Amino acid sequence: MNASAIIVAGGKGRRMGADVPKQLLELGGRTILERTLEPFVRCGEIGRIVVVAGAEITGAVEAVVRGMGASGRIVVAPGGRERQESVWNGLRAVGSEAEIVAVHDAVRPFVTPEGIGECLKAAERYGAATVARLVKETVKAVEQGMVAETLDRSRLWIVQTPQAFRAELLMRAHETAREEGFMGTDDCMLVERLGYPVRV
Repeated sequence: MNASAIIVAGGKGRRMGADVPKQLLELGGRTILERTLEPFVRCGEIGRIVVVAGAEITGAVEAVVRGMGASGRIVVAPGGRERQESVWNGLRAVGSEAEIVAVHDAVRPFVTPEGIGECLKAAERYGAATVARLVKETVKAVEQGMVAETLDRSRLWIVQTPQAFRAELLMRAHETAREEGFMGTDDCMLVERLGYPVRV
């Protein structure tokens, strides 16, 4: 398959209270961004990798890419004000040759090349796929400060990234969301709005 990846690195990490964005914090002597990029570089199915970053950290992101010796394979694209806008910018930078596009958050460094490949293959087969894990905690719906219902956790999943899609489907989902002024919480949500199922 001809697959590309969009790594969304536009977050500022305000909730962590750090002086630098969390994707540039060090984890075991290397930045979280570098640790996140490495499995995508090692994944045989991935060709081009687009890192989407805000203007204030573009230089630092480019330095990370140079330090990895992957400048020819990884390009840096400008981020948007919201994550969805950043993914849109990444889609335009991926190019028309990509058949499958994986979207991943830069601050999720523990993904593996095997996990990426499995997600890509599921997207190739089903059109859209996401990595997720079953909820283990008890989850309750609350209304006006009172428990309204205890949800059946056997049906509840925590959705993560990567999320992978046929490129034309993801592009259409983003175009539709832009036309309708809709902001989703993840890329699967935009695809779901078109009536397409997403494989977990």
